[in-house]
Amino acid sequence: MTSVSPADLSVGAFSNTPPWIIDLAELRWRPGAGELRAATARQVPDLVRKRRLPPGRRVLRVGTELGRAISGWYLIERRQGRRQDRPEVSRAGLSRRLRLAFQTLGPTYIKLGQILSSGEGLFPPELVNEFRLLRDRVPPEPFEAVRGVVEEELGAPLDELFEWFDREPLAAASIAQVHAATLRSGEQVVVKVQRPAVATTVRTDLAAMSWIAPYLIGRIPVAALANPPALVELFAETIVEELDFRLEADNMIDIAAVLAATGQRSVVVPRPHPVLVTRRVLVMERLSGFSFDDVVGMHAAGIDTAAVVRALMICFLEGATLFGVFHGDLHGGNLFVQADGTVALLDYGITGRLDETRRLAFLRMLMGGTINDPKMQLAALRDLGALPADTDLDAVIRDLGIDQPVKDPTTMAPEELLTEIREIIKLLLAYGARFPKVLMLYVKDLLFLDGALATLAPDVDLFAEVTHIATYFTERYGERIASEVGVDPRQHALDLDGMRAQMGVTPDVESMSYRDLQARRELIRKRMEDHRRHKR
Repeated sequence: MTSVSPADLSVGAFSNTPPWIIDLAELRWRPGAGELRAATARQVPDLVRKRRLPPGRRVLRVGTELGRAISGWYLIERRQGRRQDRPEVSRAGLSRRLRLAFQTLGPTYIKLGQILSSGEGLFPPELVNEFRLLRDRVPPEPFEAVRGVVEEELGAPLDELFEWFDREPLAAASIAQVHAATLRSGEQVVVKVQRPAVATTVRTDLAAMSWIAPYLIGRIPVAALANPPALVELFAETIVEELDFRLEADNMIDIAAVLAATGQRSVVVPRPHPVLVTRRVLVMERLSGFSFDDVVGMHAAGIDTAAVVRALMICFLEGATLFGVFHGDLHGGNLFVQADGTVALLDYGITGRLDETRRLAFLRMLMGGTINDPKMQLAALRDLGALPADTDLDAVIRDLGIDQPVKDPTTMAPEELLTEIREIIKLLLAYGARFPKVLMLYVKDLLFLDGALATLAPDVDLFAEVTHIATYFTERYGERIASEVGVDPRQHALDLDGMRAQMGVTPDVESMSYRDLQARRELIRKRMEDHRRHKR
């Protein structure tokens, strides 16, 4: 018996067991999505405008909650850590107290915590692990509040719409919570329901954040490099768009279309319902599988977990560099690995969208890394807004020592390493470097994929993986890349020296697993920790 593929697989990368078929002409919520997205974006300047005075009550509330968290840590865990000579105790205590404070303060701070939770390798592990709890373990809204939103948005009593609706959510996060349900017509679905008061709270928080952000410039080096006002603007753009689930459903269709256009069937998107999508309610196909950290379960099912990470990386790079659209919030809570090894990619509230100029800049950045051309990479970063338009790129290369032999940080004295880091930050600030909004989403996703390697494929050879991905892009898109950026990857051999330099290893290192890389990072962390301890 021959199985027939669902008709909508030509429209998007969906599952092979459809609860309904996606017909673009029949999506009642989609007409006008482009104008709705533009209108939403036009709200941002007003939300982040410079104010003479902050929203007083909210600032007082935020100050009180954060002050209580920090003072409690100072009096208890900080002293314990010092007394026991265990700084990790101090960090864990502060992280837990901050997580609870963010949770109490609501959606905007929970979203900030979710972003921090994706920074494995960038932020302390205690902070990352604690803030992961903000992804889907936030206290849920009472069921009656959920019922009220669903009935108001869909215009009918819950019992008329659903045969069954689970009172307990599958997950509860910053903007919304998700419930399992069964439609009257029999389809198993999940229902994403927006928290009732979230829109008002988010707008007030953005006003407070936009008031304080300019005062952080130049005061904290890392904060200055990250550009706090731009970070607040990113919050505004993403969170305001997240408040309208019609835009999220539209993102789902667009990402699914990109995956279908590339022929990638290793990642699938849940189908949004053709009718039951509104500003505050999103009904979609229910997909299930192994949680992203269930490595034992996946291996027992015969799933190649290294192939899972590779597929995610390729899809992510294809979307960003070739189509200008990519999922902007990759983390373990947004992914299932299905029994056949395909990845069910969820939650499209944050989606990176690039105009043609920035898409080509991303493509040049990727090509510059492939052929180890630092100037091409810096030029791409300049075009993305990370450096001023008139930056002397040759001077940046010279001043940062990019053209010099690699120094292995594991062989450097802690004080020498700290001095070098401070000098790099100082030079970048002098050049006017900043972290543009779309690059923040891109880097955040890369940080997640970095962590995914640690979980799913710690022993794969990183150099071999990069070679595999570069070969894939060369063979499949070589002609297009050559026409768009003027460099033909088919005429340039992959040069891994740039990757070795980023890892701080010398050109003679031929292979390195993620486990090896983690060991190097841990060695550096321990030496820096010992250095700080001895200076006290």
